[in-house]
Amino acid sequence: MILTCMADGSPLGILGDTPKAVSRRRFIKGVIAGGAAVSSASYLFRNSIVHGVGGGERLITLNVNGQQRRADVMKQETLAWTLRYKLGLTGTKLGCDRAECGACTVLLGDVPHYSCSVLTHTVRDKQVLTIEGLAQADGTLHPVQQGIVDEQGFQCAFCMSGFVMAAVGFLKTNPNPTRLELAHGVSGNLCRCQDYDKILTALMRGAENLRTVKSA
Repeated sequence: MILTCMADGSPLGILGDTPKAVSRRRFIKGVIAGGAAVSSASYLFRNSIVHGVGGGERLITLNVNGQQRRADVMKQETLAWTLRYKLGLTGTKLGCDRAECGACTVLLGDVPHYSCSVLTHTVRDKQVLTIEGLAQADGTLHPVQQGIVDEQGFQCAFCMSGFVMAAVGFLKTNPNPTRLELAHGVSGNLCRCQDYDKILTALMRGAENLRTVKSA
């Protein structure tokens, strides 16, 4: 039986041959060549998706952060992709890209959703709110955002925007939650730094800030 490993399919040796039949240099060269071919194919595939080769794009209008935004959107395109790569709203993070981590959470009509699992074409009649739309026009942070700043609630902060959006959505239905209730309210979000206690403290501070603003 012939063992092949080179990118061109040429044999490296016959089973039972001595180790000298395959040089270390030739083996590494074959692995690198094969990897380069796979990477090139993967890049070409992704590039065709980004630019909609054969996809039949369609210009639609979205209500994002209170503004009407136009974008060319493919039928299979997710809202997370549109927000980041078509509208430049990179505060919405792509983590797992399969509705598990919550980093891409946005509000659709005040309800938190994983934008990586929502097709953009389905939200044309809804109000989309991202992390960029929380602060006021003069730069004043949303009370939940201010709570994050006050308590320094995150480490790498990759997951932060998702937690903030989930908390803002939850506080619309329960503005005065217990710590346990708020923990349950944002339980659909994951932190890879795993500092959940500190995150929850910051979000509770944000809830307190929000109540203070509303009572003022």
